[in-house]
Order: sequence, then C-alpha cells, then structure tokens
Amino acid sequence: MRDSSGNGIRIRRVYETPDPDDGTRVLVDRIWPRGLAKDAARLDEWLKAAAPSTELRRWYGHAPERSAEFGRRYRAELADPERRAAVDHLRELAATGPLTLLTATKDPAQSHLPLLAEAVGG
Repeated sequence: MRDSSGNGIRIRRVYETPDPDDGTRVLVDRIWPRGLAKDAARLDEWLKAAAPSTELRRWYGHAPERSAEFGRRYRAELADPERRAAVDHLRELAATGPLTLLTATKDPAQSHLPLLAEAVGG
C-alpha cells in the first residue's frame, strides 16, 4: 500500500488483498481486470471515467520513455468535463476518509494512478 503523493490517497493493485486501512476502494481502469471475479475485488466503486482514454492507454504502453508525455496528455484529458466530474467525485470520497485508487496495472507507480491521486489531492 502506498500513499502516492502525501495527500492520504493510496494506490494499489486491485489483485492485492484488501487492507482494512484502504477505506473507500475505487477501481479507476477502463476495462475490468483479467481473471478477477467481481465479488473478489471488494470494490466500493468502479469509476471508468477517471481512467485514461483507450487511445492514450494503448499509446503509452507503460513505456518509461513516454512517461512525461503520457502525464501531459492524461492531465489534459482530466480537464474534460466527464473526467473532471470523476475527479471531483473522488475528492468528495477522499474528504470522508481514506481513499484507495486501484488498477490492474503491474506497476501502479508507472500507471495513471499517481497523476490521478495528485489531481484529486490537489
């Protein structure tokens, strides 16, 4: 479990065993995690609108050399009204207690989660 940006928002893999300190658990991927039963995920919400677009996700491919450009493009996507509303909703959840953002990505630190946690906490 990681506190991604000093704002109390955690980032984790959805495949990890839920922790009592997770608080509200929100999956922020556009597609459902492969091989994971919905009841096993123990989610409070699945907020697809907070995830990067399919096009951006495919372009990025978690390639480290594309990380800076991915961040720029994803932040621009977060300005879209639907995504901005999703970020606002996550802020509301974070204001009520611990918030854990979840992804199926192998390395959450190289995913959109740190950027999203920053947007929610900022």
